[in-house]
Amino acid sequence: MNKTILVLFKLNEEQKSFLEAAAPGCKFLYTRNEEVTEQQLNSASVIIGNPAPDKLKMADNLELLQLISAGVGEYAREGVLPEKAVLANATGAYGLAISEYMLGVLLELYKNLHLYRDNQAECKWTYRGQVKSVYNSTALIVGLGDIGGEFAKKLKALGAYTIGIKRTDSSKPDYLDELYVMDKLEELLPRADIVALSLPETKLTKNIINKSTLKLMKRDAVLINVGRGSAVDSEALCDALENGLILGAALDVTEPEPLPEDHRLWKMKNVIITPHVSGGFSLEETKSRIIKIAAYNLRALMEGKALKNVVDRARGY
Repeated sequence: MNKTILVLFKLNEEQKSFLEAAAPGCKFLYTRNEEVTEQQLNSASVIIGNPAPDKLKMADNLELLQLISAGVGEYAREGVLPEKAVLANATGAYGLAISEYMLGVLLELYKNLHLYRDNQAECKWTYRGQVKSVYNSTALIVGLGDIGGEFAKKLKALGAYTIGIKRTDSSKPDYLDELYVMDKLEELLPRADIVALSLPETKLTKNIINKSTLKLMKRDAVLINVGRGSAVDSEALCDALENGLILGAALDVTEPEPLPEDHRLWKMKNVIITPHVSGGFSLEETKSRIIKIAAYNLRALMEGKALKNVVDRARGY
């Protein structure tokens, strides 16, 4: 099939060859988001990458938009994509990198490593108090896709009791001790030492951690958010941290984002903030996994078979 495949992220020659082998006979164009032309967008049957959503109205021939992100954001909104186009995400590529990040920031807070780093900056040889262990803790993992599932496995291996929350009811995997749907969140929060969020942005997930739900959490609980910043009410979180309602928080995503320089969160000793970097391409293996997903879907499209990671645009995931 003589289709045009537009690739909007940087690949080396070996990676290009792997991708092209999935769609022999097709024309591959490689460029960057900021350099893509209207003609390229209009000619593309497949786009691999995350183009500016407002430019997709030019993509009249689009059959598949293969995102390189797990989240879909604006791409799922009505009118952004041509009606016939399939939207697929990169779920399955980020679980390794982000779950390791989550474990890292959890241990940083549990072992006071952030405080000892402050000591180091001030050349202070000072004890910073008692620490906590993942062993025998209770972890509530909210969102059980690739990322949440991988984090739950790691905690389970370290001796945590794992409770999962997902959008729809299903059978419980071995790495969870209990499994519920979202309407049980408030009932479960008081049990959790660790509350980990890896959720997409939808109407149902906005501000699920707020003034009232923060009051339900243990005073020595840790909150981790790697999904979307909108899941947490930032001002309510600041109040909770200032008043000692929870032990600490680790945020790779914030609301708003980027976090303004004058925001209260920056100054809090018991918060770890990173600029939405737990995923991305910081880990080379993540890019390799994305390329494999894209190649699979290219091959499936060429052969008329079912694609994976297809997004239900009405639900937003």
